[in-house]
Amino acid sequence: MFSIPNKPPISLTPRAVSQIKSLMGNSDAIALRVGVKKGGCAGMEYTIEYVSELDKNDEVIEQDGARVLIAPTAQMFLFGTEIDYETSLLESSFKFNNPNVSESCGCGESIKFKNV
Repeated sequence: MFSIPNKPPISLTPRAVSQIKSLMGNSDAIALRVGVKKGGCAGMEYTIEYVSELDKNDEVIEQDGARVLIAPTAQMFLFGTEIDYETSLLESSFKFNNPNVSESCGCGESIKFKNV
């Protein structure tokens, strides 16, 4: 993974940590894996999935008892990202504050990365 000494490749807000721990407490999974895939009107979408086994190429992030894996194909796209969890009247979801995104679609589900 791309890295800066003494700085994690991604960070989690306290709300994201709390939600991840809650999800893991209700599951047999060992972590959540975060990735990206082609799709949506801006070209790429984030993915989150439960995992029961580590892939040797996953980047493992552990913060305050929450474990997130970064899929190998997503590592360069997610470096520097802060993951938050927001709850509103209409939805509750993880939000990605990613400095590598150049634009997103109107619904906020699809993104385009700089220089991709």
